[in-house]
Amino acid sequence: MESIPQLLDFLGVAVFAVSGALAAGRKRMDLFGVFVLATVTAIGGGTLRDLVLDVGPVFWVTDPTYLLICAGAVALAFVGRAALARPRRLLEIADAAGLAVFSVLGTGSSLAAGFHPLVCLLMGVITAVAGGMLRDVIAGDVPLILRSELYATAALVGSATFYGITLLGVAEGNAALVAVGLAFATRCAAIRWGLSLPAFGLAEDDDPGE
Repeated sequence: MESIPQLLDFLGVAVFAVSGALAAGRKRMDLFGVFVLATVTAIGGGTLRDLVLDVGPVFWVTDPTYLLICAGAVALAFVGRAALARPRRLLEIADAAGLAVFSVLGTGSSLAAGFHPLVCLLMGVITAVAGGMLRDVIAGDVPLILRSELYATAALVGSATFYGITLLGVAEGNAALVAVGLAFATRCAAIRWGLSLPAFGLAEDDDPGE
């Protein structure tokens, strides 16, 4: 079970890189642009987390495996692009998978570094959403986090579930699998049925001249 967090980490990088490659493909970027967007999507959230927490060298600097995974994801996207009949839906599903994985891993790595639980939950959300935000901004799209369906909330579900289950004494590997599954299901349900939090609106003041 000790290998599960590492496998989830690599899986999260791969699926987020694929989502970045799909977004680049929709914008008809060249090969270099696809790699840049895939890499920013895959490692952007974790990079921001490590910089904010100041825990030492950023994770991919000490382990270039993450960059190789990004390159492999780009190659996979190029080879299989003819089979991508519904790139928009595939982008959303790949993004949901990356969101779920990174929400848990960001929380777990922050807890392991000894930070306060509230900070760890926040870092889980940041790790999950920052890469996708950068992807959408660079691609010229409205970031998913600013759209109506549950997005950051799904990441928070994963982070809180992981933390809560580990408090009960469940092994981290098992807790991670449960939390990733729940976060992924929450995001997919939001995509399928348009689930969202209540909107916050303020009524404009009446015209004083009336």
